[in-house]
Amino acid sequence: MKLPDSFYQRTNVVKIARELLGKVLFTNVDGIVTGGMIVETEAYSWREKGCHAYAARKTQRNAVMFEKGGHAYVYLCYGMHYLFNIVTNQSSIAEAVLIRAVEPVHGIDEMYLRRGKLTNDFHLTSGPGKLTKALGIDRKLNGKFLAGTEVWVEDPGHKISTRRIEAGPRIGIDYAGRDALLPWRFTLKGSEWLSR
Repeated sequence: MKLPDSFYQRTNVVKIARELLGKVLFTNVDGIVTGGMIVETEAYSWREKGCHAYAARKTQRNAVMFEKGGHAYVYLCYGMHYLFNIVTNQSSIAEAVLIRAVEPVHGIDEMYLRRGKLTNDFHLTSGPGKLTKALGIDRKLNGKFLAGTEVWVEDPGHKISTRRIEAGPRIGIDYAGRDALLPWRFTLKGSEWLSR
């Protein structure tokens, strides 16, 4: 069952980032459906320096972050990798959750075709740029609402124990100073699909 709009439109982006663990992210690209269980997330808010919309600065790049929760925010990182985020909260409040890693569960053969030859099977979706390539995500999905048929998140119906969830600082945002130390990265303990 697809997550309802209300799941994304709550006001606590950190809680949403935790609760996305165990949910399944799906895409339908050219009629081919692929999906992976979310095992790693990071929360971002306009209130902290790690966020593209810090201090509520709106740009052409981050404009979708100011939409109501439930929109996809896809951007190009280092000119090479598309990164997939889920916008949260109400419109005009810029917050989002970066999906950092998924465990493949559907359309795995297609994921391998998209990714090409790998030296390690766990490299298929164990990072934010890897999972977007495997799931066929690019800027064409930026701004799409997750209630549609191109990209969505489903609840598979099994509850993740809080003992399985680990929190720590986010990766690659040293420029954010003290905000880089916020424990806003969430992982499923023991998953072999986490980013390295």
